[in-house]
Amino acid sequence: MGGTDVTDGWDWRRGGETPAPARPPGAGAPSVGPPTMPGADRTPLASPGSGTTPGWPASPVGPASYGAPAAGGPNSADASAWWSDALADPWRDPAAPTAVVVPGVVTPGAEPEPVTDPDAPGRPTLRHLLLIPVITALLAGTLGGALGYAFAVRGGAGAAVLGGAPAEVPALAQRKPESLAGVAERVLPSVVTVRVSSLGGTSEGSGFVATADGHVITNDHVVAGGTGKASVVFNDGSTAPATIVGQDAESDIAVIKVSRPGLRPVEFGDSDALAVGDPVLAIGSPLSLANTVTAGIVSALDRTMQAGEPGGPVRYYAAIQTDAAVNHGNSGGPLVDGAGRVVGVNSTIKSLVAEGQEAGNIGLAFAIPINQAKRVTQDIIGTGKARRTVIGARADGPTGVVGGGLRLAEVEPSGPADGAGLKVGDVILKINGRPMTEPTDLTALVRKYAPGSVVTVEYRRGSARQNTSVTLAADAK
Repeated sequence: MGGTDVTDGWDWRRGGETPAPARPPGAGAPSVGPPTMPGADRTPLASPGSGTTPGWPASPVGPASYGAPAAGGPNSADASAWWSDALADPWRDPAAPTAVVVPGVVTPGAEPEPVTDPDAPGRPTLRHLLLIPVITALLAGTLGGALGYAFAVRGGAGAAVLGGAPAEVPALAQRKPESLAGVAERVLPSVVTVRVSSLGGTSEGSGFVATADGHVITNDHVVAGGTGKASVVFNDGSTAPATIVGQDAESDIAVIKVSRPGLRPVEFGDSDALAVGDPVLAIGSPLSLANTVTAGIVSALDRTMQAGEPGGPVRYYAAIQTDAAVNHGNSGGPLVDGAGRVVGVNSTIKSLVAEGQEAGNIGLAFAIPINQAKRVTQDIIGTGKARRTVIGARADGPTGVVGGGLRLAEVEPSGPADGAGLKVGDVILKINGRPMTEPTDLTALVRKYAPGSVVTVEYRRGSARQNTSVTLAADAK
C-alpha cells in the first residue's frame, strides 16, 4: 500500500511497530506478505510470486481493486493479493489510493509477448532512403517546369530558342562618336521643330540652332505668310516662343530667334569640300515626326534648281543632292556630314505625284549648301536682309549646238561681266569648271558664291575658246 514498507514481518505504519505472526515450527524464513488482521480470515495469503504454497492463496496475475471478490477462490491464481475485508483494515492509511497495483506473475519458462510502441521513431529502411530523393527531385522538376512555363508565357516566348550564342559586340554597334548613331546623338539637341502661325493656319518645318544666343536657321517657305509669331520645340519636348529676325525669299533662308539659356549651336562644315558618295544624315520633323534621322549619301553637287509657288518668288539652288529620305516637314532642317557638321539646309524634293497632290520621298532631295546659307544668315542678323550675288549678265537659253553653253542676251554696262570683257553673243561654256546647259544654271551657280568671289568663266566667241576671271558683286537692291 502507498507509504508502507513491509519487510521481514515488520510493518512500519505511522511510526509504530507491530509484531509479525508466529512462524510455524520448522518453517524457514517467512515469505514477505501482509500480516493477518484480527477478526479477519486468519488463513495467510500466499506471498506474491510464491505460486501454490500450502495455506497461502496464489497471487493474482494482474491488479485487484479493493472490495472486489477474488476470482476462483482463496487458492486460485486469480485471487486478490489482499484480504477480502482489506477496506476494514484498521492499519490502512486512509490517504492511500483506493487501487493497488501488484506486479503480475511471470510463468517460468515463458517469455512475455513483445510489445511495440506505435509512436516510437523507427529506423528508416533502404526503400525509405531511396524514396526521399526521388520524391524531392520530382517536386523540384515540377516546380521548375511550372515557373519556366509561366515566365515563357509572360514573355511571349515559345518552345523554340531564338538567336545564337552571345558574341562580341561588333565595332559598328558600339556607337563610337564617329558612327552615325554617335553623330545623331551629338546633333539632335541642336535641332528644333519650327511652328509659325498664319492666317491660313499653322506652318510647320524644322530648323537648327546657329548661335548660342538663340538664332535659328530655317527655310523662308516655312515662315512665309506668318504673322510674326512663331515657336520652337526642342528635342526634349520643351517649347519656347520665337520671333522672326529676317528672311530672304530667293535664297529660301530665314532666321528666327528664341530666348533660352544653355543652347548648343551646331558645328558648321564646308560644303565646298563635299564629294559625291560622302555619307550624310538628314534630321528634322517630317510629317510632324520630331527628331527623325535618315541616312544617305551625297548623290550630286551643284545640282541647279529653280523652285517656287505660282505667283511667288522664284528660288534658285545650286544644291546638294542626296538620297537621304526627306519629306514635308524636313524643310529647314540640317544635312549633316559624317563628322556631325552641318553642310546643308534641307529645302526641296523631286517627286512623281500629280499637281495638287502632296509629294513624298523617292530618294531625290536637295539642300542649300551651308556656305551659302551661312552667308545669308550673317547678312540677315547684321542688316535684316540678305545680299544677292550677281554676274551682271543674262542668258537667253541653250544654243542647241554641239558643245552646249548659254548665249548671253544682255550684259550690264560696268557690271562684273562687262568688266571681265564679256559681250552680248558670247557663249558661256563653264563657270569654275561647271558646264552650263540651262539658263537656270547661270543664276543658281552664281548665287552659290559670296559677293566679291572671283570665278573663272570659259566662253566661246565665234570659233575661239577663251577664259576670263569675273569678280562677282552684290545686287544693288
